Amino acid sequence: MWNKPQLMTAVSDLLFVAAAAALLVAALVWGARLPLFPLREVVVTNELREVRRGELERSLAGRLRGNFFSINLDALRLSIEQLPWVRRAEVRRQWPSRIEVGIEEHLPVAFWGQSTGQLVNSYGEVFVAAMSIPPPGTMPLLQGPTGMAPEMLSHYQQAEEILKPLGRVPRALYVSPRLAVQLRLDDGMVIELGRQQAKAPVRERLERFVEYYPSVLSAAGQRPSVVDMRYPNGFALRVNAPAATPAIGNKGKP
Repeated sequence: MWNKPQLMTAVSDLLFVAAAAALLVAALVWGARLPLFPLREVVVTNELREVRRGELERSLAGRLRGNFFSINLDALRLSIEQLPWVRRAEVRRQWPSRIEVGIEEHLPVAFWGQSTGQLVNSYGEVFVAAMSIPPPGTMPLLQGPTGMAPEMLSHYQQAEEILKPLGRVPRALYVSPRLAVQLRLDDGMVIELGRQQAKAPVRERLERFVEYYPSVLSAAGQRPSVVDMRYPNGFALRVNAPAATPAIGNKGKP
């Protein structure tokens, strides 16, 4: 090796480059820790509906240590995403001294299950939060097996569209443990649709209900409480018995 000056020169150049790189890294680490790049503000870049400034500040408390370069952006993001109304957060540095936060809030479209505070967002995801602002209109109730919220939201939206010609709105959609589907309308009527089948999809049964709705009312003579559409070529009705009218008499001697 000592007799090969070109090899020795190459090795020395390599060592020099490695030493320079190490010095540069050390300088950057040292410079990033100096109080020359203080973090001066955290700014939320979009308007928030449900997330409050106070809870956002509490979620970031203790995680804003360091300066502009050393702050842990992933830790900030994960902390923000733990808030009940936050679906997703983005955190980025903005030179020279600012952190910008973008927050996507859950958009509630339905209540979920029987537990208070469980909601379904526009993606069909279940989350737990308390609403401080009343939702626009009346949100429906979805109740079914765990993990079926996305599919049930799709079924509900489909049913909502199919029922429009009747001027009726579904207020609740239930799926039993055996996957039987039931709808409750805004007038209280319950529609039994049964299980999804290749030869008789739930959608077709609901479309058949819309087609025969005038006949349903005519056959019942009044609004039925339950319409069973699980039959392949017909339907069954349940009508509440009218309340008995109490007899009116005079007190005293006959």
